[in-house]
Amino acid sequence: MKLKQKLDAGEFVILAEIEPPKGVNVSTMVTHAKRVKGDVDAFVVPEMSNAVMRMSSLGGAIILQSKGMETVMQVNCRDRNRIALQADLLAANGCGINNVMVVTGEEPGFGDHHQARSVYDIDQYEMLRAIKGLVGGRDMAGIELDGAPDFLAGTTANIGAKGRSPEVELGEMSEKEAAGAVFFITPPLFDLTAIQPFLKRINLEKVRIIPTVLLLKSVGMARYMARNVDHVYIPDALIQRLQKSADKKRECVRVASELVGALKAEGFSGVFLSTIGWESMLPEILGGVK
Repeated sequence: MKLKQKLDAGEFVILAEIEPPKGVNVSTMVTHAKRVKGDVDAFVVPEMSNAVMRMSSLGGAIILQSKGMETVMQVNCRDRNRIALQADLLAANGCGINNVMVVTGEEPGFGDHHQARSVYDIDQYEMLRAIKGLVGGRDMAGIELDGAPDFLAGTTANIGAKGRSPEVELGEMSEKEAAGAVFFITPPLFDLTAIQPFLKRINLEKVRIIPTVLLLKSVGMARYMARNVDHVYIPDALIQRLQKSADKKRECVRVASELVGALKAEGFSGVFLSTIGWESMLPEILGGVK
């Protein structure tokens, strides 16, 4: 069953992030994806996350699609103008890619090409409206297309950010829905109590929210994120649990598996597994879900 069909049917979906290579050797990417092909509904191929130059999301998604795996191609507003973005979308759909996720993209200063210039010709809202327009048969200039694409479009929702009211986020999500967003992927969630004020104001049966489950790699990573990443809340109890564990790597995997189960029980539309380069751990995470 396709991702869109599962979401329409209200079934819990599992998305997994698969980084394309920094080069042309795609064997590792394909191998990791094949190992969990039967357990993952679609693979999200990031578009040069953290502003690090890699094979494009379009290229990575085409390769995985050719191996019989459904993908979600990221569309990044940072690197291309509206002409190139629309051209990539048409190419993607022509190659069988029907799912896209619109992201803003980190500033080049975070990555490995500090002299690169950001484009930001259009923002997330404009990009979503552009996708909606393409599906309707016209480009951003209003010119009719010779064959319209079909897309399931999603984007991000900054749920749980410190100092940000649920009403503000709900307002922005409503605007994105009007622009064409069908699903929303959140920042990493480690404690459901952190977003209770938001959950009290939304109907999870009507809004397709897919929280990110991030695989922690160490106690140090957990501490750093707790102190420095504003949109992620990691409770002290979780950090202490990792500290006390004799096998910290295994415990990080258990935490991720437990979160998948908890989010499913809560009624979310699915989860987005992000392992930050540890795609080899996906089978173990999914195997531990109850």
